Amino acid sequence: MATILLPTKDRKLAPYTTGEPIVFPSKSETTRFNRIAYAAVHVVADPLADIDPWVDAKVDWDKTIAFRHYLWDLGLGVAEAMDTAQRGGGLDWPAARELIRHALEAAKTRPGVKICCGVGTDQLAPGPDVAIDDIIRAYEEQIEAVEAMGGKLVVMASRALAAAAKTPEDYAHVYGRILRQVREPVIIHWLGEMFDPALAGYWGAVDHAAAMETCLSIMNDNAAKIDGVKISLLSKDKEIAMRRKLPARNQAKWNPVSRPDCAPNLNEGARSDAKPVPTFADRAPRMRMYTGDDFNYAELIAGDEDGYSDALLGIFDAIAPAASAGLARLAAGDIQGFHGVLEPTVPLSRHIFQAPTRFYKTGVVFLAWLNGLQDHFIMVGGQESARSLLHLAELFRLADKARVLHDPDLAASRMTKLLATHGLA
Repeated sequence: MATILLPTKDRKLAPYTTGEPIVFPSKSETTRFNRIAYAAVHVVADPLADIDPWVDAKVDWDKTIAFRHYLWDLGLGVAEAMDTAQRGGGLDWPAARELIRHALEAAKTRPGVKICCGVGTDQLAPGPDVAIDDIIRAYEEQIEAVEAMGGKLVVMASRALAAAAKTPEDYAHVYGRILRQVREPVIIHWLGEMFDPALAGYWGAVDHAAAMETCLSIMNDNAAKIDGVKISLLSKDKEIAMRRKLPARNQAKWNPVSRPDCAPNLNEGARSDAKPVPTFADRAPRMRMYTGDDFNYAELIAGDEDGYSDALLGIFDAIAPAASAGLARLAAGDIQGFHGVLEPTVPLSRHIFQAPTRFYKTGVVFLAWLNGLQDHFIMVGGQESARSLLHLAELFRLADKARVLHDPDLAASRMTKLLATHGLA
C-alpha cells in the first residue's frame, strides 16, 4: 500500500491510501476465450524527438511494439492503428501505415495471435471539393497497402464521407464499392459522434435508429465480405438492438463444435455455484457484434438469452490483465467470477471515457505510465495536456479501487512527480 496527497475539487490536498492490488497472471491462463477480444491499442511517443509535438509525431517503435507483446501474452488481440492510437488525432496515415507494418511483423513471430488493422480515408482532408470517388480512392489506397502486408481489415468511419455524403445511398455506394474489392471479410467500425464530432450523422442520419437501418442494409448486401461490426455509441440498448438484427454470416455450413469461440456448452467445467451462461448453440450464427461500448462492456460481453458481443475496446488497453482474467473465467463458465473481475473496472472506464470522450486516449496512456509499461507520460500531438489534473487524480483513485494498479508504490511515486510539475510538491 502507498499513501499520497491528491488534489480534490475544493482545491485542497487530501491523503489517499491505496489498497492491495489483485495479482493477475502476467500471461494468459488460457488462449481459448469464448469471446473474441481485441484491445484497441495506444502508441508510445518518443519523448526525446526534436519535433513540434502539436504538428509532428514521432513514435518510439520499440516501446510501442513491446506493448503489443504484453497484450498478446495475456491472450488479447491487438486492434492496430485505430482511434486509440490517436489516428486522426496526432497520427497521420503515413505514420499509421508504418505502425501497421511494425505490428504485423511482430505478430508473425507469435503464431496464433490476433491482430486487425484500421483503414480509412485520413490522408484525405474533408472539404467542399472532395467527391465521393475521391473517398473511394482513399479507402482503396489504404486497403491495398494493408492487404499487401497481410493485415485483417477494420474499415473505419470516414470524416470525408461524413462531410461529402448527401444521402444514405452515398454510403451504400462507397461501402459497396470498397467491400467488393477486399480479399477477406472485414470488420465495419461505426464510431459515434461522442468519440469524433466530425462523424455526426454517419450513415446519412442524425437519428441512430435510422442510421442503424442503413448500416444493416449495407451489411446485408455485402454479407460475404463482412465478419461483423464494431459500434461505439456508448449505449447498450442501441448495441443490443443492432446485435439482434445482424444478418446471418454468409457460409455454407456451420459446426459449432469446431469453434472454440462459440462452444456448444459454455457451462462445461463450471464451478458448482456459477450462474448458467447462455450457450447460443441452437441457432445459426449472425455476423459478429464487436462491442465498442466502454461504459457497458461487461454485461454486453456476458450476453443475454439471444446472444452476446465480442470485444474491440480501448479500455482493454488500460485494464488488460483484468480483461484477460475475466474472459478466462467466462470461458470456464464462471459468470460470477467474470463480473467480479470486470465490474469494478467499469467506473474507471466511464471516467476515462467521460465527455469530451475523444480525449480518452490521455487516460489510457496515463495509466500505462502509472503501471510502468512506459517510462514517460508524453503523447503524440501533445495530448497529455487534454485532461485536467483533477481528472487524472480521480483516475488514480478509481484505478486503485478497480485494483488495476500493478504496483501501487510505483504508481504513487509517479503520481507525486506529476503533481510536482503542477506546483504541488
